[in-house]
Amino acid sequence: EVQLVESGGGLVQAGGSLRLSCVVSGSTFDDIGWFRQAPDKAREMLSCTSISDDTTYYGASVKGRFTVSTDNAKNTVYLQMNSLKPEDTALYFCTTAGRLANCISGDYRYWGQGTQVTVSS
Repeated sequence: EVQLVESGGGLVQAGGSLRLSCVVSGSTFDDIGWFRQAPDKAREMLSCTSISDDTTYYGASVKGRFTVSTDNAKNTVYLQMNSLKPEDTALYFCTTAGRLANCISGDYRYWGQGTQVTVSS
């Protein structure tokens, strides 16, 4: 059984920071991504990480504000989010895509329940 558990969301004022965590089990720990979904808006890819290649692709909207890191021993992926804006308000999900190219294209395989991030002005 593949499980992905996101945590770390919450309420933060504009300009603040949050670090999200994603614990992966029941799956090869590779090709892990983050995406978000706001009400009545399209799903947006944020990052896609090839752990085996030590490579991360970021969505164009990130503009250097978000950074991915990993703790391979704990099968955990982190998303450090800085300089948060109200437009960042959304449900944040981590995902396994099977292949890095699938993550980049938005063809996700599994994801968790999500963690809510709300940024106030």
